[in-house]
Order: sequence, then C-alpha cells, then structure tokens
Amino acid sequence: MAMQRILVTGGAGFIGCNFVHYIMEHTRLHVTVLDKLTYAGNIESLSGLPSSRFAFFEGDICDAAMVDSLTSSVDAVVHFAAESHNDNSLAEPRPFLDTNLLGTFTLIESARRHDIRFHHISTDEVYGDLALDDPHRFTEESVYRPTSPYSATKAGSDMLVRAWVRSFGLRATISNCSNNYGPYQHVEKFIPRQITNILDGDRPRLYGKGRNVRDWIHVEDHSSAVLAILERGRVGETYLIGADGERSNREVVEMLLALAGQPRDAYDLVTDRPGHDLRYAIDSSKLRRELGWAPRYSDFDAGLADTVQWYRDNEHWWRPQKAATESKYAGQGH
Repeated sequence: MAMQRILVTGGAGFIGCNFVHYIMEHTRLHVTVLDKLTYAGNIESLSGLPSSRFAFFEGDICDAAMVDSLTSSVDAVVHFAAESHNDNSLAEPRPFLDTNLLGTFTLIESARRHDIRFHHISTDEVYGDLALDDPHRFTEESVYRPTSPYSATKAGSDMLVRAWVRSFGLRATISNCSNNYGPYQHVEKFIPRQITNILDGDRPRLYGKGRNVRDWIHVEDHSSAVLAILERGRVGETYLIGADGERSNREVVEMLLALAGQPRDAYDLVTDRPGHDLRYAIDSSKLRRELGWAPRYSDFDAGLADTVQWYRDNEHWWRPQKAATESKYAGQGH
C-alpha cells in the first residue's frame, strides 16, 4: 500500500514516541500525532522533529469530531493510545474502559468511514499467563484469558477491531507485543522505576518473590515490527511481536544492580499485587516467517545497559515524574 501520511495515536507516550522517531528516521512519511497528554504522555519526547513532516495535536481519542478531522487527511492510523498500567487499573478501572474500549471504537468508526488502513497495538497480557515450567508460548491462536481491568479492556479492543474487519470491511491488522523497554519510558513502569531508584540510592522493590517472568523486547524492535506489519501485513491478520527475551523480575533487578556496581541482592521483597500474572512468552515465528522481520536487539544484556545509560544521561526528562510516582506508590502501600 502506498502511504504518505499516517496518524499515530498516543504518540507522546513511551512506545508511541519511539515509533514516531523510528518512522521519521527510516521513512519519508508525514506523521501526525494525537495525544491527550495525560501523566504518561510527554511532549518533550517528541522534541526536535522536523515540522515539515510532523504535526502534533493535543486531544482525546474519544472525541469523535477531532478524530474524524484528523483521519480524513491521512492514509493510515497506528493506534498506540491506551491506559496501560496494571496497578492503576486495579486502583481505578474506569479510565481503562473509556480509553481502551470507547476510544478504540471511535477510531475504527472513523477509519471505516474514510476507508483507511488501521493498525491496532495490543499486548500479550490479553492471553493471561503461563506456568513457569510450561514449554509453550503464546501464539496468534492462544485463547484470551485477561486477568486485570487493563488486559480485559485491551482484549475487548482487539475484539472490536476483529468485528469491524468482518462486519464492515475495516482494513485492519493487530499486533500483540511482549513487554517493552528502552528510552522515554515513564518511571512508574518496572525497569525505569528500578533504574531511577538505584540512581537515587534507593533499594529496588520486587512484588512477591520476584519469580514472575516477562518476555522483554527493545522498543526499537517493536517499532520496526509495527512498520513491517503496516507496510506488508495481511489485512485481518494478527501478528505477535517478541524477541525471545524471557527474564524473571528478580533476574532483571539483579542485572540492573550489577550494572550499577552494587550487590546483586540489594533489593527488598514486598507484598504481591492481586492477580499478578506469572509468566508471559511470545512465539513471533509468524511475523518472522511471513514478513521477514527479526529483532536488532537480540542481546538483552546489552540493550538493558544502553537503557540504563539513557536514564543516566536524561535525568532532566524523568526527574519531574519521579516524586509524584513514588508518592502515589507509597499511598497504595507499595
């Protein structure tokens, strides 16, 4: 499909802003970003982009008039915008229903009206979790078993997109990705919170016994996969994105402590959160086989070291978020 202009929702958030930077560097597309600039969106993450190919609009994906005015002038929508933090969904579920369900509905209705290409960004958390000793991984055929308000609303948004493909001919694809890490990630998330705690001289904290396993992928690899799907993916198909990066939370914290020159056991265990998924694991063979995609950051140790260095070098970016984040966690007993 020939594309010249795309709309990126949630483009001031962690994964969205990295995708925008990737698109600006690797294509000649004109990018329009729509972002509500909630606490998780940061306009500074998009600084320095050329105005000749980039435009930013502050707004809500639930605002049908604004969405329609933007989709009417683009060739495709890449939908990153979401409420995405599990702890927040347990404390206050309603915003997750509004953004993840109603917001997605608003976007796909507009994309249907204007007959434009639509790509929906989802998560492996819609599949629930796996046992630590389960030899299997999630595939595109795995049954949905969401366990939190966050993953349940993302599962619902996936189902909306699939229904619009079948019922209305929406030209859409879906990708479900494993846990991302890299630059510009909000300090409430696991890896940047541990990094910034260590940089501040505070001991990292782990839920439960730290045995929970996540399948980590560098955010740049996620971006390259999404571009491949947007350009070459088959309409109506779902593609899982992963980089074979399974690590337990304890392993990740111990690696971060070692990178900081501290004892690997200099962390504390805290009460586990309700419904905490045990293990995620992605089988991305369909994406690799059909679209020829492969991750660039196959060495998780090196990617993690690069990420630590980014947070060392960019304290001006994360410092304004830190105190409010830690205050919120303290208020929740974490």
